[in-house]
Amino acid sequence: MLAFTEITKGFNGLRRHLFLCLAEPSVLCYKCKKFHLGLCYDTMSSCNLQYQQSCATENIYILTKKGQSIYYYSILSCMTNCEDVNFLGFEKRTELICCKHSNYCNLPEGS
Repeated sequence: MLAFTEITKGFNGLRRHLFLCLAEPSVLCYKCKKFHLGLCYDTMSSCNLQYQQSCATENIYILTKKGQSIYYYSILSCMTNCEDVNFLGFEKRTELICCKHSNYCNLPEGS
């Protein structure tokens, strides 16, 4: 009787695990260390979102002496605790955009 109980517990745990896997489909994101104008200047790959992750696009801009932003390149990745935000430094601006609504949603606009 003990063996049957252990098998039943194991089966219930497996069933719960399978349900969670089916209930939350995996989202795929692009992954590239240097992406510019539709091309990856590194190795383009993909990553699966894990717990508390989002697809991330980090757009890097160079700041001119007049304070204008000129697009330089993007970094594509899966990021934990991602939040949309802008970082402003003296020579560059970084725009962080997060998404997880669909596969490969982190491709920069205009690519």
